[in-house]
Amino acid sequence: MATKKYKCKVCGYIHEGDKAPDVCPLCAAPSSDFEEIKPEKKGGMNRDSNAYTIIYASVMVLLVAVVLAFTSQSLRSFQKKNEDNDKRQQILRSINVSVPASEAETKYNELIKDAFLVNENGEKVEGDAFTATPEQHPVFVANVDGKTKYIMALSGAGLWGPLWGYLSVDDNKDTIFGTDFSHAGETPGLGAEISKPQFSNEFKGKKLFANGQFKSVAIVKPGKSVAGQDYVDGISGGTITSQGVDKMLFNSLNGYVKFLTSQNQ
Repeated sequence: MATKKYKCKVCGYIHEGDKAPDVCPLCAAPSSDFEEIKPEKKGGMNRDSNAYTIIYASVMVLLVAVVLAFTSQSLRSFQKKNEDNDKRQQILRSINVSVPASEAETKYNELIKDAFLVNENGEKVEGDAFTATPEQHPVFVANVDGKTKYIMALSGAGLWGPLWGYLSVDDNKDTIFGTDFSHAGETPGLGAEISKPQFSNEFKGKKLFANGQFKSVAIVKPGKSVAGQDYVDGISGGTITSQGVDKMLFNSLNGYVKFLTSQNQ
């Protein structure tokens, strides 16, 4: 049977035997100052080494990354469905219809009778209106109580990030029927108020054209007015966000002018 090895913690003397010596022959340290030297397992790695720590950490990071990637991929279809339903809810709110997410797809399919893209000449072009980018001009045609409404997409910038929304007009393509605005991170209680019905309801009945010219709808400070076009009060304390909505309306709808002035869908 192989003998054991013991090391003196005081002077480093190595003793071989079945047990530690009573006294270290070099420094006279008692047996309590000896520790057994455990042999390393063949083919194994010293768990106290830096290499083991680095390899272990790397493997754990890799495993966590794989699990997160798998989870994300597995949930992607649910995320996409939620995103699509959120968009449907926004489009429906622009025609003054509010439904929970669970009913959004059914209500959308019931009310939205057509959807297409138009170019700046008001002509239909190929593409999917529902997945359109901010640079494109999607049009959604709704039937509300037997009357046609045209819904257009809006995109712009606020104080802290992107703004977007939808605006619907009556079949005369001039009078606003409804709006819905969203934001990425405007200040709660201030700029974020653009997403509330109190603000969007102000746009109902406003005109986009004056004397045959496109004017959009101006956003003004509460108590102020503007000549030559319809306007609504901005958000108190949310001046920059209100200005962002003003610019978003003008710039986004400007791309629809030819469509709005056309007699054809």
